[in-house]
Amino acid sequence: MKPEFDKVYDVIVVGAGPAGLTAALYCGRAGLDTLVLEKLSPGGQMATTNEIENYPGFPGITDGFTLAMNMKIQAEQFGVQQTYAEVQALRVDGETKRLETKDGVYRARCVILAPGAAPRLLGLPNETALRGKGVSYCATCDGAFYRGKTVAVVGGGDTAAADAVFLSSLCEKVYLIHRRDTLRASKSYTRKLDKPNVEILWDSVVTEILEDGRVCGIRVQNVKTQAERELALDGLFVAVGNVPATDFARGAVELDSAGYFTAGEDTRTNLPGVFAAGDCRKKPLRQIVTAAADGAVAAYAAEAYLS
Repeated sequence: MKPEFDKVYDVIVVGAGPAGLTAALYCGRAGLDTLVLEKLSPGGQMATTNEIENYPGFPGITDGFTLAMNMKIQAEQFGVQQTYAEVQALRVDGETKRLETKDGVYRARCVILAPGAAPRLLGLPNETALRGKGVSYCATCDGAFYRGKTVAVVGGGDTAAADAVFLSSLCEKVYLIHRRDTLRASKSYTRKLDKPNVEILWDSVVTEILEDGRVCGIRVQNVKTQAERELALDGLFVAVGNVPATDFARGAVELDSAGYFTAGEDTRTNLPGVFAAGDCRKKPLRQIVTAAADGAVAAYAAEAYLS
């Protein structure tokens, strides 16, 4: 059954990552007429992850694509419709919410926003091709694969410092590479970096990722002296921020200075009947399990709103 432009759905979910698919599953089980709009493919960032070993209920290792497809099938079993469409704008006029796409306008009584966020890239030529082959954007997700090895973390904020501290308990050697001469991270993190296996490279940027099919090293340049050096590595962790996919809702839904929805743990935004779940929401931890939890909460909130 194709989605319809001339009907008003109970719930439209924007995004088919773990937050969106979980929200859709719970809405479907609650008997709500639910449509999921996804611009690319199910799974979001999760689908690009080759090895997942910290999602509850999956001992050993599973891959993100398989997990995403299982979530999609599970939601569809409860009557959820899914289609490919990129939402370009959200309009809220009274009780009906309108989601504008290039193909037409979808309408719903309630909207769950779960468009996700993408890690900010360094912009190096082979960076994307080496993702999952030594390049990672999540230390807590992938750090265990580098136990006893040498890695580097790029960044200077709380996430980068926390990643370096976390990896120092697993890895033989950790380089923390920052383009300035001081970290932006809070003191609670920087104090923990004083470890024998952590080396901070100040005023430095990564100019090249070296590879032999996977990451084997990097070339680093000092931005003040222009001096270059090569480091032999097994893994490169990039922690220079994320970019939430929330531009389509700008002006309609309240965002913080970084572009994240300001919804709290109840997933409620500043608009009645509009909820935000997953990595697009301002929150301290972005993992598959926290996204799924958000989706369940958002569905519960949506059901309460509609009733």
